[in-house]
Amino acid sequence: MSGMLRIPRSRGTLSGVLLVLLGAWGGLIAFIGPYFHYAYTPDSAWSYTSGRLWLEVLPGAGALVGGLIALASASRPVAMFGAWLAAISGAWFALGAIIGHAWAGSGLTAGTPVGGTLTRVVEQIGFFTGLGVVIVFLAALALGRLSVVGVGERDKTAGTLPPRRFTRRRRATPEPGPAAEPGGSGSGTP
Repeated sequence: MSGMLRIPRSRGTLSGVLLVLLGAWGGLIAFIGPYFHYAYTPDSAWSYTSGRLWLEVLPGAGALVGGLIALASASRPVAMFGAWLAAISGAWFALGAIIGHAWAGSGLTAGTPVGGTLTRVVEQIGFFTGLGVVIVFLAALALGRLSVVGVGERDKTAGTLPPRRFTRRRRATPEPGPAAEPGGSGSGTP
């Protein structure tokens, strides 16, 4: 059973790398976005607010750390913890600003997007909602891959299985019927 807890490190590689990249994007875009006119107020680079900490930096760090754990772990429960951490971080990206408004006096606001209508939509998607949905999707994909025990893993944990032996089916022999009487001279009497 303990062998089932081991996984090949390659199992979470692709989703782990993507989660690390998206976590880094989510944590840093608020600070470097103003260089490209892609920002929320205050639209100056490297400007810190508590809203940025709670709504962008912490979930970005959570997705990044969760991706690193899923990427590097050879233990199934630890890798699944990393994927869950990334999924929760992605959900916070998508829903944190909405939930933050519900907390009276919390001051959790990301600011307002700058630019025209199209730019504001793209900023909302790239900073929060779209980013969170993609992170949750990748984390769910990683959880699915991590929860399955592959055939190769099963064979390794069970030891070397004997090769399957295929035998030909034997044809069923017909049941013997009543014995035929030996043919004779035709007289019917012995």
